Amino acid sequence: MSLANRLFPTILGSLMMISVGAFAPAVGAAEMPYPGTEVIKTPFGFKALHQRLEAAIEKNKVFVVTRASASAGAKGRGITIPGNLVIGVYRNDFAVRMLKASVPAGIEAPLRFYLTENADKTATLTYRKPSAVFKSYGSKDLDALAAELDGIWAEIVKDTLKK
Repeated sequence: MSLANRLFPTILGSLMMISVGAFAPAVGAAEMPYPGTEVIKTPFGFKALHQRLEAAIEKNKVFVVTRASASAGAKGRGITIPGNLVIGVYRNDFAVRMLKASVPAGIEAPLRFYLTENADKTATLTYRKPSAVFKSYGSKDLDALAAELDGIWAEIVKDTLKK
């Protein structure tokens, strides 16, 4: 028996254990790796939270510029995993102001909201406050923009969670 054939079950088992961890329940804010991360367990199901968030984004006059979903991709391959969706949100006038204040900060755009489906079929909304995202760039103009965006993000979240 070749070395590859002997190691395959061990490698496969290890990968399976790692993948189980990838679908663990949502973590608390204290466990998030970045400061300024907000984690909100909602009473809404995944689809409802998605619809509510997109409506709130539109209401607050910013735009969804990207969407990425591992669960949608997996579904296309015949695999079912808990729902997840990253929604990139921004607006061009913010982008222009951001780049005027700091070209390196451009890597942070679009700012993101992350939706995850919980085991109890509710969903969690996670995002980083714009002020936390842009803080490390050390620009007063960028800090002012981020404070403005913090207010808009707070309104988006409030509108999303409104009953």
